[in-house]
Parts: sequence; structure tokens; C-alpha cells
Amino acid sequence: MIARLLGTLLRGRRAGDRHLLCRDLPVEAGETALQLASTAFTAGGMIPVRYAGAGVGANVFPALAWSATPPGTVELVLVMEDPDAPLRRPFVHLIAAGIDPSFTLVDDGGLGADDGVPCVFGLTTFRHLGYSGPRALPGHGTHRYVFQLFALGRPSGLAQGARRAALVDALQGKLLARGTFEGLFERR
Repeated sequence: MIARLLGTLLRGRRAGDRHLLCRDLPVEAGETALQLASTAFTAGGMIPVRYAGAGVGANVFPALAWSATPPGTVELVLVMEDPDAPLRRPFVHLIAAGIDPSFTLVDDGGLGADDGVPCVFGLTTFRHLGYSGPRALPGHGTHRYVFQLFALGRPSGLAQGARRAALVDALQGKLLARGTFEGLFERR
């Protein structure tokens, strides 16, 4: 009841796209685009509740695939942010660094799993390691969840527990390619 009232009161407040990580990082000379897709939902489509955060859904990372990375890629970094959160900055739902560039997909629930894609997790805005699925305030409206993938020509150096603030410095000057993929979720 209180969460719904808060969501309704804050309905017009949004962090905005200007602070997404992909916007904070300048485009580098020779940088190419990565194409991302999911079998869990279409680009710009609604994210099924299975992938929503704990207490709302099963908090399972959705399957995500991407085009081949450019030659010289040594690491992939995957970040998921919600620019529609009623905060100053987008809400961070995932930071996964150290992903081997030979991977071109993450199976349903396969990020960081023992038999999935190994990686190093940074902290979400919830201060959790790993994936924290969509869990917007009820009544706040539809939120966009932006998956951002970065191919690096040099290691990021990000350690377990890295915070969002460290990402710009860790990735700047190392980008070979980047791509984004958006999904929507609304908690009624």
C-alpha cells in the first residue's frame, strides 16, 4: 500500500537516459556496434515476470545473445540499468565484468551460474552481487531496462564488488564495440 502510494507520487520523476553508462562513455575512434537479442522477450517488449526481481518474480537472468566481438577483444562487460527509476541516476541491476569474449550468448539463468558464463560481479544499487531483476515501485508506470554490452581491447581490471562509479574510468580508452538492448516492465 505504501509502496504504491510512493510510486504514484513519484510517477513523473525519472533518472533519464543521459546518465546511462553507454552515454557516460565517449565513443572511441574505430568503435563498432554489437547487436543484442533475447529469446525471452523482443527488443522494446515486455519482460516476463519470471525475470523480475525477488519478491516479484523468480529473479532469473533472461537469455541474451550478441553478435561476434571484434578481433582483439579481451573482455566483455555487461551492465543493466533502469533509467526510469525515480532517482538522480539510473538504477543498476547488473554489473558483470571479465566475461570471456568467446561467449556470444548467456542461456536463460546462465549468468554466473556454475555451468553458465563465468564473470566477476559488481554491486547493484541494491548492493547485491549479481543480477537483480526489474522491481520498480508499483504505480510508478512502465520502466525501461537497458542491457549494455561493452567489448574491451584491454582488461577492465574490475574486481568483485566494483561499484558503478568505477566503470567509466575502468572502460574508458578500452572500447572496441558496444551495443544495447531494451526491455520493459511495469509493476502494477
